[in-house]
Amino acid sequence: MSLEALEVMLKSVMGYATPLILAALGGMYTAKVAVLNFSLEGIMIMGACMGCYGSWLTGSAWGGALFGMLGGLSMALVLGFASIETKVNQVVAGTGVNVLGLGLSIFLSSMIYGAAGQPTKVAAFSPVAIPGLSRLPLIGQMLFYQHPLTYIMYGVIVVSWFVIYKTPFGLNMRAVGDHPAAADSLGIHVNHLRWKAVVISGLLGGLAGAALSIGSLSTFQENMTAGRGYLAWGVVTVGKWNPFGILLAGLLFGCGEAVQMRLQMDGFHIPYQFLCMLPYILTMLVVNGVIGKSEPPFAMGKPFIKGEK
Repeated sequence: MSLEALEVMLKSVMGYATPLILAALGGMYTAKVAVLNFSLEGIMIMGACMGCYGSWLTGSAWGGALFGMLGGLSMALVLGFASIETKVNQVVAGTGVNVLGLGLSIFLSSMIYGAAGQPTKVAAFSPVAIPGLSRLPLIGQMLFYQHPLTYIMYGVIVVSWFVIYKTPFGLNMRAVGDHPAAADSLGIHVNHLRWKAVVISGLLGGLAGAALSIGSLSTFQENMTAGRGYLAWGVVTVGKWNPFGILLAGLLFGCGEAVQMRLQMDGFHIPYQFLCMLPYILTMLVVNGVIGKSEPPFAMGKPFIKGEK
């Protein structure tokens, strides 16, 4: 492989990784307060749908990003109501949100765009080169010649690390995740904090979906997330619920996606369906090798009922 081809492939790694990392960062916030967020697939697909619609409606990719965040938020609110207020099993609640998001996105697309189910052209983000840095060998194109949502992702990683590990809000989140009854006894409103985490997760997951529809493909397609929401939860786990760990895990899975695309382009005599399985196989292999070494928040998946220990 030539140096130019390698740079192109590395650039695509970050393009594939950006939606995963954004969604995983949202999942990290809910994980910190012990909400098991299996709804990232539904959040992302609605973000992709509404991101495309917002861009089509406003003629602006930034308008699409805002609509995408609101679309993701709408699905997250369903998760919050089910898992926090009505105490539904969180795995069941997340699965229900995924099914709802997929079905609703298909319905809305057919209602908005007619029989085609997708717009012919929408405003999309274009790559922006960071002067000087984008010319660095190998990593320049990968890290510093990306669309704006990737640069936003960099900022979210840094801000999230600071918020979680250096602020009282982050300390309260971690306390709620590990010992909600003890946190409640100290005056921390557990369910309010869980709601805040769910809202953040919805906004970031919706932005991740928009990164797919108007950052990568410039359109919306039925089921275009194709399981990336589930991969994003794997990224949260492999990244050990840490923003920088999530960055590294997301790049690993983005690399798997880029490799399988490269193998398809190079004409390897392997059915493309098997190549498309590569990122998911990589997820299972890595999770099985790493998950035993990382401990989730102690109260993960458990509803909080005031007065119970």
